[in-house]
Amino acid sequence: MAPYASDDSTTAGEVDEQRSARRKAARYIVPVTVVGVAAATIGLVPALADSGDPDLPKITAQQLIEKIAKSDVQQLSGTVKISTDLGLPNLGGLESGLLSGAAGQGEGGSSADPTAKLTELASGTHTLRVAADGPDKQKLSLLENAAEYSLIHNGKDVWGYDSKSNEVYHGTSSESPERGQDQQPPALPKDFAEEALKAVDDTTSVTVDGTAQVAGRDAYKLVVEPKQSGSTVGAITVAVDAETGMPLKFTLTPAGGGSAVVDAGFTKVSFARPAASTFDFTPPKGAKVTEEKDAGKAADKAWGETPRKAPGKPFGLGEAPKAGKDSGKGSGGPGGMKTIGEGWTAIATFDTGGEGVPSGKAGGEFGGFMDSLGDKVHGTFGSGTVFSTRLVNALVTDDGKVYAGLVTKDALVKAADAGK
Repeated sequence: MAPYASDDSTTAGEVDEQRSARRKAARYIVPVTVVGVAAATIGLVPALADSGDPDLPKITAQQLIEKIAKSDVQQLSGTVKISTDLGLPNLGGLESGLLSGAAGQGEGGSSADPTAKLTELASGTHTLRVAADGPDKQKLSLLENAAEYSLIHNGKDVWGYDSKSNEVYHGTSSESPERGQDQQPPALPKDFAEEALKAVDDTTSVTVDGTAQVAGRDAYKLVVEPKQSGSTVGAITVAVDAETGMPLKFTLTPAGGGSAVVDAGFTKVSFARPAASTFDFTPPKGAKVTEEKDAGKAADKAWGETPRKAPGKPFGLGEAPKAGKDSGKGSGGPGGMKTIGEGWTAIATFDTGGEGVPSGKAGGEFGGFMDSLGDKVHGTFGSGTVFSTRLVNALVTDDGKVYAGLVTKDALVKAADAGK
């Protein structure tokens, strides 16, 4: 983008100003885009071609939910296709750099860092190969044009390898009792389905809507819909394998209509045990190897911020805020994160402890840039800027308060007014 371009005549001071502008952009844009990424974990899935509706025994929604809960698939291999259209603002390529930096790569980091690499799933269409053999062995490969990124968990070791740059990331897995759960790849429809089912309560309608075939397997279709108005979520459909109870396909459509926000599902799947060699990895000759602790230091230096913990979940991108009543408990931010409301219209809010988004003439050139990404709104609370995706909306008030959720812009303004 022009404001950040440099040439041979750029002075050292101007370079510093450009880097400062990137950090400022990250401060305001990244929280919104990352919320969009987190929200994607609530629903991914494609309308894969069905080959007929199989004739299966009748089943109730409750029975199907219980079938999912009891599913205990330990071994599998297959191909997953993911298409994501969150409607993130077009920043001319800057958004990918901001997401990578926020996720942990930053300037000087490793291109093989999984926390940074997997943010690519936040947009576009991707093909993944996945394999698992119990809680201690998983592999996920992101197939790209003439290149491949692989993430391998084998025992205590976690390896990330980017064939394009010939870089390797090495870390160790958690030793906590929940290690098996924490190390599961986030690309499987099963993980997204479990997150969505956590939101099932009296604000939710859950039904069984016939059957389908996915990746050559017979499946039931579970439909989850919000009863409340004001949510940006239209419906979630989960195709559940009739034999194993494992979700094979997961589709989230927005309340505003149009194509699915995110589509993810198996195109091929096998529940046979993968070969043990699938999870073997040795850094290729000449590859640059970055250890987890070194990656964290590089990111901290690049962003000039308080040192952060290295990612604790090698396959995770973080978790979306849980919907529920306002607990009044902080979550580590300057003002402590709280949740307003419940169910599908729950809104997460926190105080940044600083000023809001620079805007208008007062914000200079950067203010005009931010105005182009969001909509200025006014209310009893004062004024602020709403940043929107097709699923997540976030309001940043001029006095530094943030309101975000799977809700409409009007719902955010009402929440800000009520909190004044």
